[in-house]
Amino acid sequence: MLFYLTMNLDNEIWAYSLKNALEHGKADVSRILPKLFQHGLEKKDIKKVMSKVREIISKVNSLKKEELEKELEKYDKYVKEKDVRQEGELPELEGAVQGKVVTRITPEPSKYSHIGHALVFLIQYFYAKKYNGKCILRFDDTNPEKSTLEFYNSIKEDLSWLGIKWDKEIIASDNMKEMYECAEKLIKKDDAFVCSCTHEVMKDLREKMKACPCRKNKKELNIKEWKSMLDGNFKEGERTLRLKGDMKSDNGVMRDPVLFRISFYPHFIQKNKYCVWPMYDFESPVEDSLQGVTHVIRSKEFELRAELHEKILSLLKLKMPIVREIGRYQITGAETQGRVIRELIEKKEITGWDDPRLVTVRAMKRRGFVPEMFQQMSKTVGMSKSGGHINPTVMESINRSLIDSIARRYSFVQNPIEIKIKNPPSIEQAEIPIHPSSKERREVEISDKFFISKSDFDEFKGKEIRLLHLYNIKLNKSKPEAEFTSTENRDIAKINWVSEGQEISILMPDGKWMDGLAEEAIDKVKENEVVQFERFGFARCDRKARGKDEFWFTHK
Repeated sequence: MLFYLTMNLDNEIWAYSLKNALEHGKADVSRILPKLFQHGLEKKDIKKVMSKVREIISKVNSLKKEELEKELEKYDKYVKEKDVRQEGELPELEGAVQGKVVTRITPEPSKYSHIGHALVFLIQYFYAKKYNGKCILRFDDTNPEKSTLEFYNSIKEDLSWLGIKWDKEIIASDNMKEMYECAEKLIKKDDAFVCSCTHEVMKDLREKMKACPCRKNKKELNIKEWKSMLDGNFKEGERTLRLKGDMKSDNGVMRDPVLFRISFYPHFIQKNKYCVWPMYDFESPVEDSLQGVTHVIRSKEFELRAELHEKILSLLKLKMPIVREIGRYQITGAETQGRVIRELIEKKEITGWDDPRLVTVRAMKRRGFVPEMFQQMSKTVGMSKSGGHINPTVMESINRSLIDSIARRYSFVQNPIEIKIKNPPSIEQAEIPIHPSSKERREVEISDKFFISKSDFDEFKGKEIRLLHLYNIKLNKSKPEAEFTSTENRDIAKINWVSEGQEISILMPDGKWMDGLAEEAIDKVKENEVVQFERFGFARCDRKARGKDEFWFTHK
């Protein structure tokens, strides 16, 4: 199915071409095409729109300034750049008081943070700053089988990199004494009971909305068995502590939920100190209240659990924070489930949690995304309850607007082929701007060897093209040869080239390496620096290696 049968981008092409012509004197394909990704263009469809892009650019470049301005008035509404770059303001929080707002960031240290986590973390943090309040970092680490020191450390590193400065750090498992005391209060009030049913029996009865016989246990027996649980006298699964909820409730969460379970798995911090662990639905609301959290902002997936959390806090006579659910955002085409990612790593289908095909914070950081992108993105998605999918091109557009003005330019040629140029002008060195807005120049040595990409040769053979920043040549129709034509910078296709260069490798978002030649000035690039390979895309220098530097592709 042809792209143009499902999506017409003529208005957007006109809009960005007119804007680009006014800003730079002439519209250029390399500046227009990336803008279209914001409007749904996918990489596989680029060739399908190129003829239309060139057609419109040609018309735009024939217009005078006054005509450009007049035309832009008609098409300006199609420019998304203004909206994407604008940080915006988060809406007011219900019941928020300046200086008294307390929010919390509550990761479970069981996997690496992905962009979905980062957006919610940042929203919590920005609200604390908005009201001059405090933001608590609390690790919900009461699932000993999943929580590890590796994930605990990685989350703190990610949060710091994102620019989050928390006011207090709490480890939930350090407060087990307080949680045990709350559990005993419920038992003594006859609001909780110790259950000996197996998981299968419990599940079956809850589905049938029938209470188990253990619910009728005497309070004294529940207290005795609870203490026996804490002393380690039962095996895993032999006993649980359950809330007396409502077995007839339409909300399955309320049907006598489990509050505590037994696990002898050694905890990464507490080791073997505890064998009875609270479930999330008990630990989270109790900790929120005990720590004085005033506002909880969480994913809409927890909406059904709000009734249970309110019930627990009401029975314990603890204050309930104001809760606001927001939509859960997924990144189109990206896997974020920890369980699935672990399986992919074990099967060696991906290299690790920072594989370029993932949207974990560290994977995106390694590709060259900057913290400010996440910050702007969090304010873009804001507090919407609808959620949905985020197209990666939106993230790329925001990141591009942040790094474009600082990324130094270099030339890179993938799958290079050497071409012989007949009658070239005698130029031994070219001074090329390191960035369009900078006076700094990079000196490029020119020998009798010229390399261009095979794809450029195949596309433009038999045509006149311009070696970017140098001069014009006409490519032979069949042989890797060309003839010098002019130094005039005319409105013709421009391609990358390398004369004296060095080999580099670029890891692409699909996990495959692309080899090619970069100009010698690439030696000056430092590790972690993000550069722009002209007409190719942005890339971050991951490793300086003797003979072949390694880069990670960021985006177009």
